[in-house]
Amino acid sequence: MISFRLLAFILLTVASCTAAQAQTVYIDDTLFVPLRGGQGTEYRILHNGLRSGTPVELLERSDSGYSRIRTPQGLEGWVVSRFLSEQPIARDRLAAATKELEATKNQLAEVREQLQSIQAERDQLAASEETLESRSQSLASELEEVKTVSANALTLDRRNRELQETNQKIRNDLEVLTAEKERLEAKSESDFMLLSAGLVLLGMFLAVVIPLLKPSRKNDNWA
Repeated sequence: MISFRLLAFILLTVASCTAAQAQTVYIDDTLFVPLRGGQGTEYRILHNGLRSGTPVELLERSDSGYSRIRTPQGLEGWVVSRFLSEQPIARDRLAAATKELEATKNQLAEVREQLQSIQAERDQLAASEETLESRSQSLASELEEVKTVSANALTLDRRNRELQETNQKIRNDLEVLTAEKERLEAKSESDFMLLSAGLVLLGMFLAVVIPLLKPSRKNDNWA
């Protein structure tokens, strides 16, 4: 552990001395914690180094500054307690945050696409509304025309009924006049026949009476 810190210090010193001559770099925060068989550096190392961020099971925490843990592979041992944290390391949290950020960006992109689709639908609905409004106005105009035509049709129908009634009255009057004409013609024919018969009788009467009114020859001689 001391050698690791010494190495990191040397690297930082070299980096600071050569900062003006070389590209700036950063020390990785990856840490390897040795797993020992007991509570102290004198105990045998069971694992060369557990990588920082490795999840382990805490079995026991000692006042000596060491804690007994179990690795994901089932290996048990002691590590320095200060290397343990109740939350994931910054790198893992950063990775999780980055992943969540990517997911949020994807969701945001989907929401934007949905918003664009909704806006397109809204524009389409607005255009449809304008078309329907125009069609409604056109239908209203047509309705007014139909009402006007209907009113004229009602007037024409009423006038037609009046004309039909007048025509029927004229027909009735014509039938009465026709019947009266036929009666008069029949009466005239009857009167003509009676007159003819009267004239015939008068002629016969005159034919009989006139000879009687003439003086006879005998009377003439006597006179």
